[in-house]
Amino acid sequence: MFAQIMAAVGVLALLTVVPGPDMAVVTRRAVGAGRADGLRTVGGITTGLLIWGVLTVAGLAAVLAASAAAYTVVKILGAGYLLFLGVQTLLRTRSGRGDGAGEAPVTPAPTGDPWRTGLVNNMLNPKIAVFYTGLLPTLAPRALPSQAGMALLVALHAGLTLLWLGGYVLVLAKARPFFERPRVRRVLDRITGVVLIGFGVKVATAHG
Repeated sequence: MFAQIMAAVGVLALLTVVPGPDMAVVTRRAVGAGRADGLRTVGGITTGLLIWGVLTVAGLAAVLAASAAAYTVVKILGAGYLLFLGVQTLLRTRSGRGDGAGEAPVTPAPTGDPWRTGLVNNMLNPKIAVFYTGLLPTLAPRALPSQAGMALLVALHAGLTLLWLGGYVLVLAKARPFFERPRVRRVLDRITGVVLIGFGVKVATAHG
């Protein structure tokens, strides 16, 4: 069983470190509002994973994964939310004020509750339901009951996400003096906004 768990951890770790909408949202909050906001965003994302895990163990996520209509609704909502965040970020780069010395405008910090931002972003990602109901059962240790094995993998995935994105926030916090330079901040916010919009388009056009 130990070998199966380690193999599952390896797969989950690879899936965790691949950049996606969650990392883009964390970047936006950590760079724009600081370490505390970034960590609270990570907390919201991790909570979202745990909720998806509960739904999966209860069998409800399978309904979403199997229902084309339900999947499409969540997909559209998720894509719309990412597009909203991306456009909002780009608009803030245009509404910033210069420092009077020829520097680019400083972008205002993101608004809204960071924990809720992370939670909503994760919960409106239908791919999590498909991933949990499609891949996790194949990784669950055979020595454990099905639901217990799934719950264990969900907890491991949430823990890996918390460690990875939490560490990422701490790295960004260390480099924040560099990111706070007006020109750097404006360029980074533009990149983040475009990336969020790109993920929104990708989610909207993805097939279940």
